[in-house]
Amino acid sequence: MPYLLDTCAVLWALDDPDSLGAEARRILETEPEVYVSAVSAWEIQVKYSIGKLSIASSPRDWWAEQIEKKAFRHLALEASAVFLLGGLPVPHKDPFDRMLVCQALYHGLVLLTPDPLIKMYPVNIVW
Repeated sequence: MPYLLDTCAVLWALDDPDSLGAEARRILETEPEVYVSAVSAWEIQVKYSIGKLSIASSPRDWWAEQIEKKAFRHLALEASAVFLLGGLPVPHKDPFDRMLVCQALYHGLVLLTPDPLIKMYPVNIVW
């Protein structure tokens, strides 16, 4: 089964694996099809730029090095996934999380996230 990492799961998988849930850790250790989204790269760049995220190098260099090291698969953001937003309820105000939900739905991915608000969406989640 293919999986998509929430941005916090990307950061924890790379820098703080003990913060991951037990099932998320198991998946990251055993499953070959784990995706990271361009949406997460965007969120990391934004948070870094406004001083809410500290990483060892520029987001571009950090992303390239860390994602390659873990052999995560890249997931681009397609317009077809974006347009799923129109059919989603709005309990979650974070646009990055909402886009990750849309991508998970569009591609049939299970979303690895600890975010309780995402449970309100019709997407499979694991943590």
